[in-house]
Amino acid sequence: MAETAVDSGNAAKPPAVVSGPATPAAAPFDYSGFFDRVGSSLKRGDLGFALGLVMIMVVLIMPLPAWLLDILLALSITLAVLIMMTIVFIRKALEFNSFPVVLLIATLLRLALNLASTRLILAHGHEGTAAAGHVIQAFGGFIMGDNFVIGVIVFAILTLVNFMVITKGSTRIAEVTARFTLDAMPGKQMAIDADLSAGLVDEKEARARREELQKESDFFGAMDGASKFVRGDAVAGIIITAINVIGGMVIGMVQRGLPFSKAADYYTRLTVGDGLVTQIPALIVSTAAGIMVSKGGLTETMDAALGKQFTRYPKALGMSSLLAGSMALLPGTPAFPFLMLAAAAGGAAIFLSLTEKKEQLQADAAQAATAQAASPVAEEPISQAMKIDQVRLELGYGLLSLINNENHRLTDQIKSLRRALATDMGFVMPAVRIQDNMQLPANSYAVFVKEVEAGKGDLRPNSLLVMDPRGEEISLPGERTREPTFGLPALWIDPSNREEALFRGYTVVDPPTVITTHLTEVVRDHMSELLSYTETQKLMTELDKEQQKLVSEIVPAQISIAGIQRVLQNLLNERVSIRDLPTILEGISEACAITRNVLLISEHVRARLSRQLSDSNSDENGIIPLVTLSPEWEQEFAESLIGNGEDRQLSMAPSRLQEFISAVRTNFERFAMAGETPVLLTSPTVRPYVRSIIDRFRPMTVVMSQNEIHPKAKIRTIGQV
Repeated sequence: MAETAVDSGNAAKPPAVVSGPATPAAAPFDYSGFFDRVGSSLKRGDLGFALGLVMIMVVLIMPLPAWLLDILLALSITLAVLIMMTIVFIRKALEFNSFPVVLLIATLLRLALNLASTRLILAHGHEGTAAAGHVIQAFGGFIMGDNFVIGVIVFAILTLVNFMVITKGSTRIAEVTARFTLDAMPGKQMAIDADLSAGLVDEKEARARREELQKESDFFGAMDGASKFVRGDAVAGIIITAINVIGGMVIGMVQRGLPFSKAADYYTRLTVGDGLVTQIPALIVSTAAGIMVSKGGLTETMDAALGKQFTRYPKALGMSSLLAGSMALLPGTPAFPFLMLAAAAGGAAIFLSLTEKKEQLQADAAQAATAQAASPVAEEPISQAMKIDQVRLELGYGLLSLINNENHRLTDQIKSLRRALATDMGFVMPAVRIQDNMQLPANSYAVFVKEVEAGKGDLRPNSLLVMDPRGEEISLPGERTREPTFGLPALWIDPSNREEALFRGYTVVDPPTVITTHLTEVVRDHMSELLSYTETQKLMTELDKEQQKLVSEIVPAQISIAGIQRVLQNLLNERVSIRDLPTILEGISEACAITRNVLLISEHVRARLSRQLSDSNSDENGIIPLVTLSPEWEQEFAESLIGNGEDRQLSMAPSRLQEFISAVRTNFERFAMAGETPVLLTSPTVRPYVRSIIDRFRPMTVVMSQNEIHPKAKIRTIGQV
């Protein structure tokens, strides 16, 4: 056994200790962690997509082995079929709005494979027909057989069909569709805005329709450009084929020393096989693009649409069957295929015709049964003639265009008015009956409440009404008039001057809005009359389940439905919202424990609604401007009250009443000139009687008592009567 001598002088010594951090030993590379990170990165769609594009660019530059080219050619064909089937099964074009991008990538992939196969054909074509891979060899051998002329002709026909028929037609359809879609976009946007203004759609649906409209415009605009990819691909295929044949034969005969016949056979087979492998996917994608831009207004899959439309007319199938049968009788024509098709088309026509007749008989029977079940009315019952329209709008014949046009602007605004009143006042406005009245002037209208005329006005249906909110004279050409609702000075102008009027700060409204505004004020003035016993009972019934116990406790033990109706009418008469019905019922229940006087109950309910009243009468700064009733007038009103209980009433000398009216009118007109809309503040005892006097000459003036001012409300006293 050999022994190793160790020199004591050269023996290994322990390393010297050096101050400072020790240098760690290099850790081995963590291959498992590296591959995990790569795998997680590839799971991200954006990185995978980018990597695919990079690989296509690599194919354009780097040569490919034949086996890898086979795989990529198979991928190209499969991708083309996938695109085609996807377009067949989608319902709308926007369901595949990424198609322009897919079309560009598929075209780029085919061109890259064309370049890779060209490189293999020119470099190794002298080695035989398998030089560019087995896929190209199989296509060339299957199509051409032993005669490469057949292959050249088949390839030329496929290229012409793709270039001259499908691609050219798809390009034209895409151009026309894109132009028409862009031209129609402003009109569609205006239609969406009109539906939103009329309340037919909400903001969310309008936003979704705008987004879909924008996507449609972008898609067809992109398809217009993407169709050029397909056309350019077809042209490139023809040029590449010519280069492969000519260049390959030159290389084969000059550089590789092949005879002409063998060089022509090798390079023609390879070139035609390569052209077929790339032109067949190109033809499939071109057809898919044509189907995509040709779908038009279809909203279902193609099989459902074609099946429904081809089977809708059995007579067409019958005529086709007759023609096919006639073709079978021609001399020298093979009878079997034509007779078979004639029998199939004729059988389908007979079956569809019988099915259609059966469905028609069932529909007629159902209609007859419905007509028989309905009792025939010989004439209108007298009870119908005795019914009173709660609210009726009568129009002169010159204003019928406001309801007969396709937009129905007036009727839509009245529908929105009913919803707005229900939300604002808690009052469900009765349906408005609109009818024409030939006795009215052509451009006049009248509003009736319970068959009594409550307002009327004149309009110019083809003009716009302009008012100056500052009260100054309007310096525009037009017809001077008075706004029918409030009697303000106004001017009818031509619609072409609308922008100028808005620029000058004028208020511009159209005729339907004028009618709707007038109708709104008339209904607000007569809400107390329109709140019927039936409507009151309906309000009680529609309360939440939690509030029904309160209703059952106070009705009829403490107060009747008619009593609640009178309280609600008193509130509506002063334009107090009754939407907070539970609070109103609680106030009625509290007041009924003390009194059965409806007037006193109403005053107590107003006190319970102090927060609501204070908020509705506050200015933009949240402050209630007050004009107080002087102690002298307070005492005057208190001493003028005579009677007790239900019989209590105001008895003041007419001269004193005239003095009070003059004082109120003078003060409030002075504040109105200063831009103030104050509230008249009185004591709770005299408030209803002061209000009854003011209601006769200044109904828009709000009268409140001290009990109706919420403790947290901000007030500002600006005067005294």
